[in-house]
Amino acid sequence: MTTKTTLHFYAKSTKSNSQGLFPIYVRLTIEGKRLEYSTKKFIDPSKWSSTASKMKGNSEEARSINSIIDLIRSRVNEIQYELLKDGIIISLEEFKKRLLGTTERPRTLLPIFQNHNDKIKALIGKEYAPGTLQRYETSLKHTKDFLQWKYKVSDIEINKIDHAFITEYEFYLRSVRNCANNTAVKYIKNFNKIIKICLANHWLERNPFANYKSKVQEVERVYLSEEEIQDIIQKDFGNDRLSLVRDIFIFSCFTGLAYIDVKNLTKAHITLGIDGEQWIFTHRQKTESASKIPILPVTQMIIDKYGNHPQSSNEDRLLPIFSNQKMNAYLKEIATVCKINKELTFHIARHTFATTVTLTNGVPIESVSKMLGHKNLKTTQHYAKVLDKKVSEDMKILKGKFSNIISNSNLKSAN
Repeated sequence: MTTKTTLHFYAKSTKSNSQGLFPIYVRLTIEGKRLEYSTKKFIDPSKWSSTASKMKGNSEEARSINSIIDLIRSRVNEIQYELLKDGIIISLEEFKKRLLGTTERPRTLLPIFQNHNDKIKALIGKEYAPGTLQRYETSLKHTKDFLQWKYKVSDIEINKIDHAFITEYEFYLRSVRNCANNTAVKYIKNFNKIIKICLANHWLERNPFANYKSKVQEVERVYLSEEEIQDIIQKDFGNDRLSLVRDIFIFSCFTGLAYIDVKNLTKAHITLGIDGEQWIFTHRQKTESASKIPILPVTQMIIDKYGNHPQSSNEDRLLPIFSNQKMNAYLKEIATVCKINKELTFHIARHTFATTVTLTNGVPIESVSKMLGHKNLKTTQHYAKVLDKKVSEDMKILKGKFSNIISNSNLKSAN
């Protein structure tokens, strides 16, 4: 398709100077859009030929002005050829940029990062959880600190971000910030999202992450054994505070809900499931994914125990619960009293549900994944990897099946 381009020169009467001379203007029209600008040359209107779009006569002045007009005309034709050769759509914006030498102000990193975070903040409760915003705000702070540490600047043009920038940023996180491997990788991953925004908007021509590689290290997930769960359940703490913390923790062990999801539970989340039994229907705050969990007898016992608790009634909660910080502090006391040599935190209850309570007892991993509210089965498979006990039990069954074959085989050593 041919782009309609017209070029016109004229003496602009409305811009005459004190001597009555008119400035010579250029009018470039592309597909109905106009660009007008002055050549900075003035002329006596009587000497201007509107038909030929040039100055009349052959004087030195006429030759000089007409030469400028010819140069502009030649440059317009040259730009049109360049755009066609490079396969770029001919537009007024491209012509303006090349003809007048106008360039966009260089984009810098931090406003783009801040704009990204502002959008997340506006969508809290709709698409994002508060924890997501907190992670990106921390990432932005680390990025600002890194720019000061490495380059002594408060911001940087995005076209200056290259592979060296990424590797130096990772080094800063690991050394100066003393981040563990997985934490450093997560911050770099957050930063990569900002780079992807720049690439998607064509603000960057090259991806600085193109040759960058990082790997999340497998973390051994701590969970309680069946014996440890029994020890906690059966222990008489003689203390209402620790007994309450124990009950809420055990509730999480048998539902797999994280602290914030337990805290947000109300009686409205208890409903009849597909089997006609009581279930918990909720959404994880972290990912907004649905969790549907059948209520086990021990879970129901705890719900009934605190059904009329004043805090539950006043705050419209299913269960009374302390802050996460206090819960974790009191759980350390419980671990000491019960002689459990593990760093007991509330989140260990979720790991315990995935391993000891469900997978170890033969609940299919797909069902466990659904109850945990995981969006990806791979996330749940991390729990399956740590179950040496389950592997041992499964192999014992296999050994039994093959024992008769081996005893009657010729594989035995000769007597």
